[in-house]
Amino acid sequence: MIKLSFAVLLATGCAVPALAQNTPVNNDDIVVTATRSGDPIPAELIGSSVTVISNQDLQDRQTRVLSDVLRDVPGVAVNRSGAIGNLTDVRIRGSESDQVLVFVDGIKADDPFFARYNFGTLINDEASRIEVLRGQQSSLYGSDAIGGVISYNTLSGREAPGVSLRAEGGSMGTYDGGARVAGVKGNVDYALSSSYYRTDGYPIAPGGNLDTSSKSLGVSGKFNWTPTPNLKITAVGRYSFSKADSDDQQVAANSPVIMGYPVITTVDSPGNYGANRGWYGLLGAEWNLFNNVMTNSLNATVADTTSTGNDGFGPFGDHGRRYRGSFASTVRFGTENLKNRVTVAVDAERQDFQNTYTDNVRHRIDTLGFVTQYDLTVADRLAISGSARIDANSQFSDDATYRATASYLFPGGTRIHAAYGTGVKDPSAQNLYDYYSGQFVGNPHLKPEQSQGWEAGLEQSLFDKRVKIGATFFSNRFVNQIQTTYALVGTSYVQTPYNNPAHSRQRGVETYASARIGDLRLDLTYTYLHAPQTIAALTEPFAVGGDFQTPTNVTTQAARRPKEIASFNATWAPKAFPVTATLTVRYNGKQTDYAFAPPSYARLIVALKAYTLVNLNATWDVNPHVQIFGRVENLLDDRYQEVFTYQAAGRAAYGGVRLKL
Repeated sequence: MIKLSFAVLLATGCAVPALAQNTPVNNDDIVVTATRSGDPIPAELIGSSVTVISNQDLQDRQTRVLSDVLRDVPGVAVNRSGAIGNLTDVRIRGSESDQVLVFVDGIKADDPFFARYNFGTLINDEASRIEVLRGQQSSLYGSDAIGGVISYNTLSGREAPGVSLRAEGGSMGTYDGGARVAGVKGNVDYALSSSYYRTDGYPIAPGGNLDTSSKSLGVSGKFNWTPTPNLKITAVGRYSFSKADSDDQQVAANSPVIMGYPVITTVDSPGNYGANRGWYGLLGAEWNLFNNVMTNSLNATVADTTSTGNDGFGPFGDHGRRYRGSFASTVRFGTENLKNRVTVAVDAERQDFQNTYTDNVRHRIDTLGFVTQYDLTVADRLAISGSARIDANSQFSDDATYRATASYLFPGGTRIHAAYGTGVKDPSAQNLYDYYSGQFVGNPHLKPEQSQGWEAGLEQSLFDKRVKIGATFFSNRFVNQIQTTYALVGTSYVQTPYNNPAHSRQRGVETYASARIGDLRLDLTYTYLHAPQTIAALTEPFAVGGDFQTPTNVTTQAARRPKEIASFNATWAPKAFPVTATLTVRYNGKQTDYAFAPPSYARLIVALKAYTLVNLNATWDVNPHVQIFGRVENLLDDRYQEVFTYQAAGRAAYGGVRLKL
């Protein structure tokens, strides 16, 4: 039944949040990802927590590597394993990085083999926008949306017309650039953009002297054709390529010693690298009927990704494709003060993938999802939403998820909001089927991970919404979390994933404040996260001449999830002068990570120190067509590690010019 239904739906198409391209430029009060209807919704009418990073924010902060600006979002933790271009994980509210669903220009963009998105491959375009929707969103989007959804969109030609060319260079042999041509021709709007980033890098191995270089390229095209006022055809194409040097890990003369155990450390490894190539496409149509009372949308997307590389064990690689299709239909009814919206949607997805350097066997998973969502708005103050979803899967048992949200805006500018929902994450192809002799054996009997959680928040607007402060409390519970065990096979300890039967809980508070006062824009966020996790780790010091100790269960803060994260952005943009200046301060509190001690490769828990990154940016508009800009990153030259034994970059400076036609 699944295969037949999948084939029928795929022949007709599918829908995702591609309609984000209709969102107005720089409007940080409008959200698209919180509903399957595709309607732009004011943030004050959404019960879930959501943050919008506008194109203006991205330009003010001179964002080149997109993951950097996500550090400014409440509840989000970012970890990069090495230099720019290497694996970059984004976690939301204590979830794992593969429990965050990512859309790029409306296309589900994660690697079908690893079932997670590597933000190290994404360089920011010249005109773009980000929405981060937090909390369990599987009732809208299915698997992977346990922590939340991140939607990155380049702006359409109607939103941001014109020609822009950018070139810059700076520290560590870095040069990068961007180009964009966009506009409107009759009933067609178009946007063509490209970005390129290359750096010689720096030594990421402690005590090493080998620079780890990288290069990244992104090219995209977006077209909207409106042949009639109630019909729009959308086409999106995107290509990305990244290649980054990497280092091995092994016991070396300078290995850290933890509790008497010499642990593996990052070492210079000439010739090691990882490369990722992705082709993405979207074709869709939206048809409004009966004076916008009913909207039908039909979209089809494809993601084709290939990873290759070489490490201390030799060459590796994988290839995956995802064909995704949806049909969504929305009916609106009611009065000006009582608005109802009902949406039904059907999603079909086929993933096929293979490890190209070991068994080379192609596997396939089909999923068919059915969504129902109801939204009620009363007097543009009370908003209630409920959604439910059933996913039929060819590999796993059927999943049922749901979510309910509510928001109420009082006349004085006070808003309360709350949400409760469930989420699901299917095991990745790597966890199910991957195989590396003497290193890793997949487990085809894994079950999907599951989550449930709630949030409740209070927000206050002041001075005609020029000042806004808020706080949100959240709590999540996870079951069937996929973890890794080590088993002795011959003389090697082989990794195998398994479902941990123990429950884990995460809870915390997200606070934020923003102000728009004259020529000054201020944004402040702070997150506290309590995310205990019980794992098997070594707790007894190593006795010289004796045997390794037996790991025991230890409860500690989950790895790479700091208890405290904060950010501050201040932009001065005087109307009387053609200059702007932005100060960015990002604080990452103390966090834990894992160290591994041969020959058993048992885990030890290590502590990484807190760090504070200070960036200073400035621009000067020489005339309406020429802009000169510069920035200093890590101004205080803080020395830190985001991942154990991977050195991060020190102070760096960049400058360039932008032409606007």
